[in-house]
Amino acid sequence: MDQAPDSSHQAQGLPGCYRHPDRETGIRCTRCERSICPECMVSASVGFQCPDCVRSGSGTGHAPGASTPRTLAGGTVTADPHLVTKILIGINVMVFVAVRAESSLLNDLVLLGAWPPAPFTPVQGVASGEWYRLVTSMFTHQEIWHIAFNMLSLWWLGGPLEAALGRARYLALYFVSGLAGSTLAYLLASPTTATLGASGAIFGLFGATAVLMRRLNYDMRPIIALLVINLIFTFSWSGISWQAHIGGLVAGVVIGYGMVHAPRERRTLVQYGTCALVLAVLVVLILVRTTQLT
Repeated sequence: MDQAPDSSHQAQGLPGCYRHPDRETGIRCTRCERSICPECMVSASVGFQCPDCVRSGSGTGHAPGASTPRTLAGGTVTADPHLVTKILIGINVMVFVAVRAESSLLNDLVLLGAWPPAPFTPVQGVASGEWYRLVTSMFTHQEIWHIAFNMLSLWWLGGPLEAALGRARYLALYFVSGLAGSTLAYLLASPTTATLGASGAIFGLFGATAVLMRRLNYDMRPIIALLVINLIFTFSWSGISWQAHIGGLVAGVVIGYGMVHAPRERRTLVQYGTCALVLAVLVVLILVRTTQLT
């Protein structure tokens, strides 16, 4: 179907982004007035600009000496807005290859609360001081279907979020959400149950994506439907750590809200303060659980 002219877009639906025609949007670049989606919009002093106008040094572009263009959440605009997502996928793949090559490595990376169980003194696990497992388990996968599904989700959700938040904020969201998933698994799951996978961090991206779409008044039905499907799988399939999924999801919603709703005048303080607050709660929960197991 041919694209309808702007004068009749109310009858035909919202226009598509000039870079992603399949994405409907009601937001336009304040300089060239082309339609832009959340992945393409760059925060300006007034409204949003498109990437082409930001990169341009003359004409309709960003004027020299003007304030530095920012992403929707205040991050710095970069040439490759998906770089961190690519690096995270690369790290997960490298760990997967290493585990497949040396299977004994798996036991040193997974999340394990304590082994052997009480009343014996733990000699392995987080409770015995192996805190690194809370992080290394976020990058560890054993089955090909597991890493394939998680990396596909990371690419699909992570790319647009990184573009909207900026690299540093996106990385903070990913790590704190992943740690929240590990923490809830450590707190509620059996201490002898090995937990692994990037699902906690990815559910955090789900939560933040929902918050971002709500902030931009986008149709929430696609992301809600996808989230519901994933939650059904979480609670209906055996062998899935629902604790990690729920922990990551809750952290993602909280941090995502702080990222996209922070007032402009103290945006950085609110955004990183939210991350620090969530992180502090996680540290307390980890210490409480460790006391229970030792």
